Amino acid sequence: MKFILIDRILELDPPGRIVTCKGLTLAEEYLADHFPTFPVMPGVLMVEAAVQSAAWLVRASTDFAKSVILLSEVRNVTYKSFVSPGKVLRLEISARKIDEAASEFDCRGACDGREMVKARLRLRHFNLSDENPMMADVDARLTEHARRQFELLGGAALVQSAATG
Repeated sequence: MKFILIDRILELDPPGRIVTCKGLTLAEEYLADHFPTFPVMPGVLMVEAAVQSAAWLVRASTDFAKSVILLSEVRNVTYKSFVSPGKVLRLEISARKIDEAASEFDCRGACDGREMVKARLRLRHFNLSDENPMMADVDARLTEHARRQFELLGGAALVQSAATG
């Protein structure tokens, strides 16, 4: 199962910054198993939401040049409080650097202005065809899928408004 932990891209300023949000509801399947009598978003999923946000910033900054973006390192993670159903986790991701093959970010997640999580992330990005040229079609399909998701999350509209405004 793949969790999409971003509901919307709120702000996008490539290559420097992205702001996204995740509204937590009781409908989240994992809440039934994670503290059933005290449902809260698992810390690892807060970090994953930050990773997904940072990956969108990489894609927007590089015009979707790489089909695969993976977490390679998490550092200095601190959790301040719980995200419970009904809350919206707002993630602010600032790029420290975005290169062709890797990127680094400072991440902060907050609910109602109160910090819930912060971390430093390192991602790596590549195309499958870099290792096996026969995978070029898979790269193309992954990239097209990512572009469609980016549009659904509101990222494409933010890029267009920045280009025209």
